[in-house]
Amino acid sequence: MAQDRVEAVERALTVLEAFDAEQEAFSLAELAQATGFYKSTLLRLLGSLERFDYVQRSPDGRWRLGSSPVRLARRHAPSRHLAARVQPQLEHLAAETGETAALLEARHGEAECRLVALPASDLRHDLRPGSRWPTTKDDDPRPVLPGGHMECLALTTGPDEPRFWLSLSGPAGRQPAGTWHRALEAARGRLEAPQAEEETTP
Repeated sequence: MAQDRVEAVERALTVLEAFDAEQEAFSLAELAQATGFYKSTLLRLLGSLERFDYVQRSPDGRWRLGSSPVRLARRHAPSRHLAARVQPQLEHLAAETGETAALLEARHGEAECRLVALPASDLRHDLRPGSRWPTTKDDDPRPVLPGGHMECLALTTGPDEPRFWLSLSGPAGRQPAGTWHRALEAARGRLEAPQAEEETTP
């Protein structure tokens, strides 16, 4: 109904919809073209969205999605089911190796941390859910970690599903060679075993 509409909210949602594209970041001019809004109107809307971390502005003045949409998306039923299956394995990996364990998703030249378990050690890779970074290879979601190392192992997914990796990361050289890979393979085996799905089916 017309009287139920809030114009400012609809304008803000129109701005967010513009980010549903393969392009990662937008200039103000590009957003103006995509939404049809004046730049002055866009700046006010983006300012409000930025305060609630729905968008973020980079040092070069370009705009990208913030962490709030990712945080809310994790409340969606498929994401909750994914967390119920994977998070216990990440906690086990972090406790077993003393390193940061995470579930990564990669698509469109970008990787994102979906879930993470941090070890008790103060010297660790402080990875957070919602963290994102560009990738140069479709089969390698690892970020650049000066003085650190990350090892990843892909999970089996369908052809139309997102690509997920289990990862361990921390200071380079702290673990003997092969330790991380063996731990990741064991975790993947537990996740992909038929009983893992049966036990967590709602």
